[in-house]
Amino acid sequence: MTIELKMLALSVVLGLIQIVLASHAGSLQLGYRWTASPRDEMPPLLTGVAGRLDRALRNFLETFPFFAAAVITAHIVNRHDWLTEGGVQLYFWARIVYVALYALGVPLVRSLIWNLATCGIIMVLLALL
Repeated sequence: MTIELKMLALSVVLGLIQIVLASHAGSLQLGYRWTASPRDEMPPLLTGVAGRLDRALRNFLETFPFFAAAVITAHIVNRHDWLTEGGVQLYFWARIVYVALYALGVPLVRSLIWNLATCGIIMVLLALL
């Protein structure tokens, strides 16, 4: 398995971990009765760590499809070089740091790390040119 596919698989695991963290943090705040309900009404906005974990998850869900598409395309066309290898690692490790910084409520640096993760996607795309 290539490093690109390994990082893609690890990013899937990261996404699943974020789902579990955000879900449990939200349940702790709203109560498990709410999460077990049909949720017909809009829930109150999550605050604090629960809210930040939820927003970090939403952000992951926005960027991951682009990352996955770039990695799969590179794999299909058999493009594996320093740009693809560096790009996938930059995306993965930056996303881990991003979640931690977001959960801790660290401003500005978190946004810079988001840009690094996005640069990782761009690196993979540049390798396709």
